[in-house]
Amino acid sequence: MMKNKTKTGIIGVMTLGLLLAGCGSSSKSMYEEVYDSAAYETTAYASDDIYTGGTMSGAGEAKPESGVIAETEGQDNSVPSQQVSDTRRKLIKNVDLEVETETFDQLLKKVEEKTENLGGYIETSYSYNGSSYYGNDNKNANMTIRIPAEKLNEFLSAVAENSNVISRNESVTDVTLQYVDMDSHKKALQVEQERLLELLEQAETIEDIISIESRLSEVRYQIESMESQLRAIDNQVSYSTVYLYINEVTRLTPVKEQSTWERITSGFGDSMYRVGEGMKNFGISFVISIPYLTVWAVILGILALFVWRVLKGKEKRALKRQQKKEAKSAKEEEKKKGKE
Repeated sequence: MMKNKTKTGIIGVMTLGLLLAGCGSSSKSMYEEVYDSAAYETTAYASDDIYTGGTMSGAGEAKPESGVIAETEGQDNSVPSQQVSDTRRKLIKNVDLEVETETFDQLLKKVEEKTENLGGYIETSYSYNGSSYYGNDNKNANMTIRIPAEKLNEFLSAVAENSNVISRNESVTDVTLQYVDMDSHKKALQVEQERLLELLEQAETIEDIISIESRLSEVRYQIESMESQLRAIDNQVSYSTVYLYINEVTRLTPVKEQSTWERITSGFGDSMYRVGEGMKNFGISFVISIPYLTVWAVILGILALFVWRVLKGKEKRALKRQQKKEAKSAKEEEKKKGKE
């Protein structure tokens, strides 16, 4: 009888253990299903211009967003989505432009008007009004301007027409592959988010709910980060950046190549111009300094008068002493003669 009871207890314990193990594995498999179902194939790049359209399990064929347009004209519609397709390039253009002008205020106004007319905007602006207090009376300005990419050349031409271009440096950064990769990653995360929401509705235990919600928060954060980066790239691609440096000059710098005679003529003219400017600046400085010169002249005059009086007094005293000596000598001689 005792043996039967013992056998029955052992069988009961083993049965309970198997049930608990089964429940645990069932709970774990529900959560791990998220990663299996959200698995996707990474985008394979064939070259700088083309890439293979990666597919995601259960998501169907991914649709290209704005700026990443698949060119399908002239292609067979039966071609699978994983075949190579062309994309529009994502190019970020930056231009450094240094110009000089004899009419600073007019050029600055034209730049602002042209920027507004082309649909751009001035991101940052700094201007110096040319105060002579610091020894430099020439005006200058530094501006960061955002211009729609398709109107960049029109803006640069307008600036060149109204100023003398000293230097121009353009740079183009191709971010097409980076953009497509981030866009594919975002879509994969969105698929995973949908699967997580479905599993969250089916979850029965607290452990499953906590695990799924934790992963769901991470996925949402990554999606928002990806969208923010994609928007930033779209803005940089849509609006080119122009770093404009404007200097006011009294005479424009020649930018074309000159012949020998032109260099001689230009050099002589520049020398005469500098001499004239030097004389003009000296005259202006002299006139401006007249009040200071007057004050110093008065001070020096007073000092000179004081010194003159001191020297004059010394001469008078020396003369009196000399006269006294002479008078004394004369008296002594008279006394000697009288005694004789």
